Amino acid sequence: MHVVVNAAMSADGKLSTRRREQVTLSGDADFERVDELRASVDAVMVGVGTVLADDPSLTLDDSGHVAAREERGESSHPARVVADSHARTPPDARLLDGAAETYVLVAEAEPVEHRESLEAAGATVVVAGENRVDLPSALDALESRGVDRLMVEGGGELIFSLFAEELVDELSVFVAPQLIGGRDAPTLADGDGFVAEFPTFELTGVDRLDDGVLLAYDCR
Repeated sequence: MHVVVNAAMSADGKLSTRRREQVTLSGDADFERVDELRASVDAVMVGVGTVLADDPSLTLDDSGHVAAREERGESSHPARVVADSHARTPPDARLLDGAAETYVLVAEAEPVEHRESLEAAGATVVVAGENRVDLPSALDALESRGVDRLMVEGGGELIFSLFAEELVDELSVFVAPQLIGGRDAPTLADGDGFVAEFPTFELTGVDRLDDGVLLAYDCR
């Protein structure tokens, strides 16, 4: 599986405020780029924290991209994936609207009734890992279901975990001309943080978009 992490952050590396409120960091040019990237993948993945904070739909905005996917014999929208160890995704979340296949990754320890509630809401539940989602196993399970190219949009905990497991192939980051600050504000890669053997990348592109800059890296 090819994994692409895509994110927008402030100039000081924050994804949102310390209140975990959604902040608009990029403009029309980057929104169009992200929609095009979504259209090129088999699935778009977020952590449950992003679902709870932003309630995203993760579907395509441009009808042209939808039509192009359908002409290629693909689903109208890429599948949605939520890393959700404890099955906290609300049954009325927008990504369970039936517009596209939605996979929710949960841990084995989560009660069966919680899984059944998600399935009743329209999710396809994938169990991987005992007490929290085991990402390598979960991605293998997705690949067996036809997900060969995966786009990850956040949040920081999920992104860190993917890097810690050496599962990321590409990283694209839009850096906005804004400062958010706050020691408790989420960053591009949260989690425990690295203290040695830091991931290193090869810079493959630098482009100005709107008043910010898009950085592209190869990761493996």
